Amino acid sequence: MKFRAWIAAVAILGLCLQGLAAEGDKDYPAKPVKILVQYPPGGSPDFVARVLAAKLSESLGQQFIVENRPGASGNIATDLVAKSDPDGYTLLLAADPPITMNPSLYAKLPFDPVRDLAPITLAATSAFIMLAAPSFPANSVRELIALAKANPGKFNFASSGTGGMHHLAGELLNARAGIRLVHVPYKGFGPGAIDVMSGKVEIMFGSVGAAAGHVKGGKLKALAILGSKRYAGLPQVPTAAEAGLPDFEIYAWMGLMAPARTPRSIIDKLHVEAVKALRTKDAAERFAAQALDIVAEGPQEFAARISSDTPKWARIIKESGAKAND
Repeated sequence: MKFRAWIAAVAILGLCLQGLAAEGDKDYPAKPVKILVQYPPGGSPDFVARVLAAKLSESLGQQFIVENRPGASGNIATDLVAKSDPDGYTLLLAADPPITMNPSLYAKLPFDPVRDLAPITLAATSAFIMLAAPSFPANSVRELIALAKANPGKFNFASSGTGGMHHLAGELLNARAGIRLVHVPYKGFGPGAIDVMSGKVEIMFGSVGAAAGHVKGGKLKALAILGSKRYAGLPQVPTAAEAGLPDFEIYAWMGLMAPARTPRSIIDKLHVEAVKALRTKDAAERFAAQALDIVAEGPQEFAARISSDTPKWARIIKESGAKAND
């Protein structure tokens, strides 16, 4: 009888604790919230984090503070959030490479993106663009493929580093088009772009936001937008599908995530407020100026996108033999 009474007391205590936790979730946030960014200030992930932080601070009445924790291809910030208390006070502005690519690039990671992180809202995407040196004789994707097939291994493509999205975009083109462009890694988009502008390297890939100014200035030649629609800032550039490469879409995404086991009520509250923030006129104008498409998908859709992207990149990484830089 005493044992049964003890079991009942434990059960009642558990229910009480659940009730207290639920009550506490209603008051969330009761103190400042940190949003960790995987990359340095100035890029698209940092921009998205700062817009969301300002909007969430206003709507939820507590300060949301952006902290840039770059390093190890985004793994440092991701690991810190994965190992944080699941109370909603440490969040991650996640870009896709650490979540969907690094599990295949690194032999061992200190975290599992699916097991250790909870999707909140997929905020935005940025389509990639296929670029060429102004002096490169091909003026279309079809012409590029024809030249590359006639001259296997003769032409090169630049990337921002081995194993990154810029590199894997080129490997995906090699696989889909049956050609052999040679990879030339650089330390960042900028140094690679300089050599493509000068004609030392023929091809490269980058986000529309990073490349549009160079294209408009005639320093780079745009062959295709690697998204589902044309970019309004470069309306003359066809999509990859229009250029003869169907199902060749490459985009960077950025979304808000929390440690796994964060209470569902907190996840839902953050999602609702993030979507409100993203759907304001101010946010729409600011994101458009950065060539970012607002998505505002929920936790389930965000999780599904991670599940579909991860095996796609795993196949490309395996076929290319790409390894992490560090």
